[in-house]
Amino acid sequence: MNIFKKFKSGLNKSSEKLSEGFKNLILKKNIDNLTLDSLEEFLIESDVGVETAEKLKQIFAKTKIDPQTDGLKQINKIVEKYIQDKMKPLEKKIIDNKNIKPKVLLIAGVNGVGKTTTIGKLGKILSKENNQIVFAAADTFRAAASDQLEVWSKKIGATIIKSDPGSDPASVAFKALEFSKKNNIDYLLIDTAGRLQNKKNLMDEFKKIVNVTKKIDSTAPHEIYLILDATTGQSAINQVEEFQKISPITGLIMTKLDGTAKGGILIAVSEKFNLPIIALGLGEKEDDMQLFDAQNFSKALMSG
Repeated sequence: MNIFKKFKSGLNKSSEKLSEGFKNLILKKNIDNLTLDSLEEFLIESDVGVETAEKLKQIFAKTKIDPQTDGLKQINKIVEKYIQDKMKPLEKKIIDNKNIKPKVLLIAGVNGVGKTTTIGKLGKILSKENNQIVFAAADTFRAAASDQLEVWSKKIGATIIKSDPGSDPASVAFKALEFSKKNNIDYLLIDTAGRLQNKKNLMDEFKKIVNVTKKIDSTAPHEIYLILDATTGQSAINQVEEFQKISPITGLIMTKLDGTAKGGILIAVSEKFNLPIIALGLGEKEDDMQLFDAQNFSKALMSG
């Protein structure tokens, strides 16, 4: 399956919902004020966000439907172009040529977004470039997280650094970074416990992990990726806001896009925060984590 087909398959539910909604609204060859209001309302309901909906409404207002063409196709093309233009600058490579060893990637997010699985899939992507990978199992509150990471480490030939359940997560991160420095490791991926963004003690623990890595490398962590679950809709906005208060987020990964008709939430998050997007979870298989590509994303979302 080529990359576009993976995007199309993963975004199928969102694409079908958008297409059906536009089809029901664009029944005539001109777009009047009532239709414009309906389009805006539908876009907001589709979780693309108020700002995006308003901007698209303004574009629609200036659009003249060509009577010789399919009005729905014209609307789809307008939305596709808007999404691509907005999100193309947010593409960010996970592998770069900077001579940093190890490059420390700290993975954050609330409970249930799929952090541990995402780390495994990212590790697989990175290992294809013959990079040496270390996983730090700093989610010591959930024994299954360490077991899950261990399975992934064996699959891709990564080293895992872990500790006993309930031990200090920051100490695991510290040990993992020490090991990575000594062994000339390319990438260190640190798992963290799922935490509710409104629980101060858990957010403090996350901050402690950030600070302890700096004791070994003042520039670490080099990246902090926030994992967002597409099925949670607008609460993703609040999660970004709260984690940004602890430490700057350098990239977003959105999971479970195949399980929701509200894939538009990634557009809303992009509009509000303008943060780089690293990858998308487009399915449950090992190779269904795809590095973000704005063209494929926008085309797949509007191809229903």
